[in-house]
Amino acid sequence: MQNEIQIIRLSDDQGQAIHAEWLARAEAVHRELRPQIQPDYAGQLAGIFADGGRLVIAADGEDVLGVALYRCYRDTFSGTKFYVDDLVTTSSRRSRGVGRTLLDWLQQEARRLGARNFILDSGTQRTDAHRFYFREGLVVECFNFRKSL
Repeated sequence: MQNEIQIIRLSDDQGQAIHAEWLARAEAVHRELRPQIQPDYAGQLAGIFADGGRLVIAADGEDVLGVALYRCYRDTFSGTKFYVDDLVTTSSRRSRGVGRTLLDWLQQEARRLGARNFILDSGTQRTDAHRFYFREGLVVECFNFRKSL
């Protein structure tokens, strides 16, 4: 029998890592989206948490099904902005409600934090993800430009 998907915070509101055992399990799923993450996953995330990033996972029993890394901050364009750095569901569990569960939780969290805008970027090659985001009511509002330094 399948358990209900639960969302587990892996960082607290002060940016401290919590649930080290879940963080270790989350790494493989997170690397499905970000294979370039440094070998010291926990160390890299500790720095991201110190910079305002927060991490949650979607879990079913002992299995990590999805990972979301986000931050909430103010800027002159959006006011209070809730930005999702990373949102990934493990490839073996896509199209089974995990992404929607994470997205719903993230939007609730954005409201809790007083955000006026919910924003994420998605690589141009991720067409399946784009279909999902469109189905969930997100729209393309601007372009993201980048230049490597």
